This record gives sequence, C-alpha cells and structure tokens, in this order.
Amino acid sequence: MIEAVYNACVRCGLCLPTCPTYLETMTETSGPRGRISLIADVDQGRLELLSPGFVEQMSQCLDCRACEAACPSGVRYGSLLEEMRARIERAQAPNRSAGRRRVRELLLHRLFRSGRLMRAAAAVVRAGQRTGLHVAAARLLGLGDAAALAPEIPERAFVPNDQRYEVAGAAGTAFLHAGCVMSVAFAPVHEATIRMLNRARMNVVVPRDQGCCGAIAVHAGEPDFARELAKRNIVAFERSGADVYVVNAAGCGSALKETDRLFADDPEWSERAARFSARVRDAIEVLDAMDLDPRIGALDVEVTYQEPCHLVHAQRVSAAPRRLLAQIPGLRLIEMEERTICCGGAGIYNLTQPEMAKRLQRRKVEHIRATGAAIVVTANPGCAMQVASGLRSDGSRVEVKHLVELLDEAYARYGAAVNRA
Repeated sequence: MIEAVYNACVRCGLCLPTCPTYLETMTETSGPRGRISLIADVDQGRLELLSPGFVEQMSQCLDCRACEAACPSGVRYGSLLEEMRARIERAQAPNRSAGRRRVRELLLHRLFRSGRLMRAAAAVVRAGQRTGLHVAAARLLGLGDAAALAPEIPERAFVPNDQRYEVAGAAGTAFLHAGCVMSVAFAPVHEATIRMLNRARMNVVVPRDQGCCGAIAVHAGEPDFARELAKRNIVAFERSGADVYVVNAAGCGSALKETDRLFADDPEWSERAARFSARVRDAIEVLDAMDLDPRIGALDVEVTYQEPCHLVHAQRVSAAPRRLLAQIPGLRLIEMEERTICCGGAGIYNLTQPEMAKRLQRRKVEHIRATGAAIVVTANPGCAMQVASGLRSDGSRVEVKHLVELLDEAYARYGAAVNRA
C-alpha cells in the first residue's frame, strides 16, 4: 500500500534544506530522502523493522512535514512515517514490561481520552509549580525536563460544557475545539478566540461531547486509538449543527483536517469523516476570511512570527497570519531567519528526543533574539511551550503570545480608549 508513496520520491534532495534534523546532523539518513530509502528497505524485506538504527530514525523525525511542502513530486512523507511508526508499535508492544505498559496506558490512553483526568493532572502540575516540587516530581517519573517545558497552569481550565456565545446578525456558527492541553494550559487563548469569532460575526458553540484530536495517538503509532478519538469529534460536530469546526492549535487542526485518511478503508465512517475534515478550519483562516471591525487599537511593538509546522507545512497557511498582524496599527513584524524550521516541540518530541529538541530549541531562540522583537507570535501550544522554555533558559524577557491573543488585545485596547473618552 505504501510502495507507490515511497516510489514517488525521485531523490532530488530539495527536501534536505527544509529538514530540521538534517540541518543539525548533515547526515543522509537523518533527512527525508534517507529515511524514505530506509522505509523502502524495510517494506521490501532488506532491513529488519526493529533494527535499532531504523527505529531511531523513525523516532528522531519530527513529522514537521516541511519536506512535503518542498517536494515537487508530492510525496506524502507523513503517511509513510505514520505507517512505519504503527508497524514498530505493533512489533514492540508484546515485549514491553508490565510497568511500561501501565505507564503508556495512563499517559497516552487514559489521559488523552478523559478531559476530567487531564484537568486533574493539570491541577497537580499547578500545585507543583506553586511549591517548586514539579521539577523533582518530573524527574522521579522519568519525564526529564518536562517541568521546565510546562507553561504556568492557569487557575481555571476551559471546560467544554455546551456553552453558546451568540452575536447579533451572525454570519454562521463555529464549533470551537477545546482540545486537551489547550483547555488546561491555554484557557485564555480559547476565551480570546471566542471574542474574536464573535467580532467576526460568528456564533460560537462549545459542545461537551468533544475530545482530543488524536494527533498524539497518530504520532505514537496507534491509529486505532486515534480513530476512537476522531469518532467522538465527528459525532459531536454533526450533533452541534455548526457550519465550521474551528481550531486554534495548529497540530490539532492538521490532525482533524486529515481525519478522512484515518477512515479511508472504513465504509461505515469514510463519508462522515470526509464531510467532517472538509469543515475544519484554523481560527486564523476563519478570521482572515471575515470582514473584521476596522475599529482596532494600536500596539506599538515589534513582533516576530514563529511558523507552526502543522500550520505552514501541513495546512499550507502562511499568508493569513501576516495579513491579520498587518491589521494592527503600530505593530511591526520582523521576520526571523529559518522561520519555517521546527523549534523542536513537535507534540511530545521534546520528551522522547530531548537532545535533538534542545539543539533545535537553541537554534530557534538565537534567531528570535537576533530580531530584537519584544514578542514572538505563534499559533500552536507545542511551539509556545518549547519557545517560551528556551527563552526562559536563555534569560530572555521576550514574550510568547498566540496570534489570536494579540488581536484580542488590540481590539480591547480600542474599546478601553473609547470608554476613557
């Protein structure tokens, strides 16, 4: 099934300058072309699936999809990587110790299946941050530098509970994807997104029966679990009656837009999944397509924009964020070098591949600091956490903000100025 995909690669090498791990190692096997050759060797029986070097390369890849955007032959590299990770997982699972199976079950299956458990875990992290015990706890659990990566957990999570936010003369209704990490660590981004969608004359609904997008499950080589999570969101969207499924996390949006691929061979769900995927939009896409109120406050600030990989490469959304930033009076955008090269966040990559993640983090921080900007704008929680952690470690005071937060701040500033007058 994947033979046609890897045979489409003509080995031109145009992908190599876009690959973060290749740029760091300058090693052929650490680039897309080399990895495709390894995948072909495994698929055709010339290399063992569980060869240590092959397993390491499948794990070291960030799945940032930059190679796909650069490929003139349209090779769907992401589908190759996800298929091989699924095969590796199926082969490794029976040999895991009982302890490792329990940890995986808790951290992957239970945590990402249950919003209640995710909120409980966030509360524990918040308590640890207040007492300073979160660092020791992370190391005790074998999670390395996870404590340094975690953002400051807000007091209140964003809990989907069938909320409705309506506006007069609405042009349509948006289903807001609350997600898992976003709902507990970035609740203010959801609140800003709702206000911005209302300003764009969109009603907003937040159904309680939604859940995780399934991206982490796909990256972990568990497509069956990803399908379980996807079905929940498909049904929730169908029941909501909304016109569009809006996401403000680039990684989630990419996974949700590709839900149809998960069900390509499922006659019962394929059509429903295809209809669902066709209605998924990033919040930035929606806001860019609408006529926003021109009464927006000025922000006298220099910013740089960190392109989330799964927004620019997987979803091919790059001009829209810049058009929105250009609407803010006084704001000056300074483009950084290598703005489309991954920062090393990539879901849980900074936990599974900490050494490479740190190398890419340092590379990104250097480019950010070189701009002299006061704010880094992005549109994905993984990027926000990775970049913020790197800046803190570097002693920098540069802020990290979601693009929607910055827009919301500018509109609020205009309203405050009017009220003072």
